[in-house]
Amino acid sequence: QVQLVESGGGLVQPGGSLRLSCAASGFTFSRYTMSWYRQAPGKERELVAGITSSGGSTNYADSVKGRFTMSRDDAKNTVYLQMNSLKPEDTAVYYCYARRSSWPYTNSWGQGTQVTVSS
Repeated sequence: QVQLVESGGGLVQPGGSLRLSCAASGFTFSRYTMSWYRQAPGKERELVAGITSSGGSTNYADSVKGRFTMSRDDAKNTVYLQMNSLKPEDTAVYYCYARRSSWPYTNSWGQGTQVTVSS
């Protein structure tokens, strides 16, 4: 059974930091591209960051470049999102997403973790 479990969300002041984790189970983690998405109230879900199955390449939304860093630890079947210099507009539910990098391109979502940036 494929499972993605996010953790690490919470309330933080502007300028603060949080590290999100996504623990994966039930599939061959090293064969999957992993991503973080977020969805703020009244807005569409948007891609925040992604990392290839090899971990050799990452990509980021323009709004988080230079502030967020995504990484993966295949030994722990876990991906991370280090978020620094947080802004109120980063407030959202953050979701972990897994997509197999080759056919049959199966995919799965986590349940999400709330991040609130407020003074």
